[in-house]
Amino acid sequence: MLIHLPIVILTSLHAIPVAGALPKFDIARERGFESGTKEEQGRCMSDETQAREKLQTEWKQFAPSAKTQCNQENDVGGIFSYVELQTCLEMERDVKKEVDGKM
Repeated sequence: MLIHLPIVILTSLHAIPVAGALPKFDIARERGFESGTKEEQGRCMSDETQAREKLQTEWKQFAPSAKTQCNQENDVGGIFSYVELQTCLEMERDVKKEVDGKM
């Protein structure tokens, strides 16, 4: 029985996205954990879709270290968000530009 324990543990974990590729989140499943009206959930889905599309076009401009850090910070109780990931990456980018500009 214990021989199967590592398999069970590994299959229950979310994969940590590789910094080189935009992570794939199941938006519908992730948003299913939230409460609210259908209208609010619809807006949330729209926001997540727009964030994913923007990240797909801008993904290569973000530093690998920022991608790794933001991916780790984005995991809040096993729920993932493209909006949160996008916000974190943009903040990291802006801080880096600010610091580089002052040096």
